[in-house]
Amino acid sequence: MPEQITLSVIKADVGGHVGHTVVHPDLLECAYEELADSDLLEDFYVTYVGDDLELIMTHRRGTDDEAIHQLAWNAFAAATEVAKELKLYGAGQDLLTDAFSGNIKGLGPGVAEMQIVERPSEPVIVLMADKTEPGAWNLPLYKIFADPFNTAGLVVDPSMHDGFIFEVYDLIEGKKIDFSMPEDLYDMLVFIGAPARFVINSICRKGPDGGKGDIAVAASTQRLSLAAGRYVGKDDPVCIVRCQSGFPAVGEVLEGFAHPHLVGGWMRGSHNGPLMPVSNEDSRPTRFDGPPRVIALGFQLAHGQLVGPQDMFDDIAFDEARREANQVANYLRTMGPFEPHRLPLDEMEYTPLPQVVEKLSDRFVPIDEDA
Repeated sequence: MPEQITLSVIKADVGGHVGHTVVHPDLLECAYEELADSDLLEDFYVTYVGDDLELIMTHRRGTDDEAIHQLAWNAFAAATEVAKELKLYGAGQDLLTDAFSGNIKGLGPGVAEMQIVERPSEPVIVLMADKTEPGAWNLPLYKIFADPFNTAGLVVDPSMHDGFIFEVYDLIEGKKIDFSMPEDLYDMLVFIGAPARFVINSICRKGPDGGKGDIAVAASTQRLSLAAGRYVGKDDPVCIVRCQSGFPAVGEVLEGFAHPHLVGGWMRGSHNGPLMPVSNEDSRPTRFDGPPRVIALGFQLAHGQLVGPQDMFDDIAFDEARREANQVANYLRTMGPFEPHRLPLDEMEYTPLPQVVEKLSDRFVPIDEDA
């Protein structure tokens, strides 16, 4: 039986330097040492996007493994102690409990995992975003896996011609649904066009019987505000995408981010802003704590080893996308506290509405239609 490998990407904001800007080098070193001391992993890579600490790990224990999740939790907890010593902002903010309870999902950190059998060549791209939410992946993943104007392989590659199956989560109702592309395209767009509630959790190649075949995408779908019942930071999602040989080419995956789209998040988790594709080095959101950033690190998986990374957005070909994002950011900022720059009240994280309504309750009077 072919040997399986699991790729796990787990992230958490455990302290920003300065404010919500970037991860301090001491936190990266602390997390690295925690993972290096473990014998559970085949390989790992520690990095950051903005103020989020990112753990990229390969192992042979499958998805949702308690020991792997415990290892990640320990790394975040140790980094939190370093953050507290340095008095970093929001130390440990994504850790919603003091104790690990068997699975890191629901405890604050974001998780994307997939178990695969390595192909003769196994290129993967790990997407990591800051100052936004899981629904930020909806539009680019639709373009990458369902839009032939973005992905030529949907037309010219016989192994992709039958399409893919999208698994979509309803984060409010706690339900999920599968959509088969291209026949369910219009129905799916009704839902994923509302990314604050409906998010793409995974995408699989369509099998010979029309059911789910090999996994192509795994994305984090955790909503911190829903898990905690209060605002504790934006979700800052991660996503794993397999490329080539029956999946979209590397260039087709990256093309999905060539035109920055609007995502919820940005300042105080309460504004719409353009998702700017940047290099790892440039993922330090400072302007109005933004605009939201996305990085793409490419790896070749080889016998469980992470060969790389290649910093995929560190390319002059994305200069125009960054320029466009800055122009959109300039326009939106002129709107200040008005929608659509500010999110609708029911989607805002730092909403003052309940307190203001209570303060002004005696000043609201019935409308006299006959007056």
